[in-house]
Amino acid sequence: MIKVVRGNPTPEELAAALAVVQARAAARAQADAPGDEPARPEWASPARRARNARAHAPGPRAWRTSYWPA
Repeated sequence: MIKVVRGNPTPEELAAALAVVQARAAARAQADAPGDEPARPEWASPARRARNARAHAPGPRAWRTSYWPA
């Protein structure tokens, strides 16, 4: 149940607000569906880090380049 607490929205404004609420609820229900694994962003992929891995020479500033892409 949705209740307008303040103001007097037009039917179009109320319909737009309800559409947003329904879209958010549908997206939430889809995300919570069992068996679906959330998409992992590419920047967090271990395979990406392995592709860009390179041998770092030991030295006083080796830590600075340890995160740079190849």
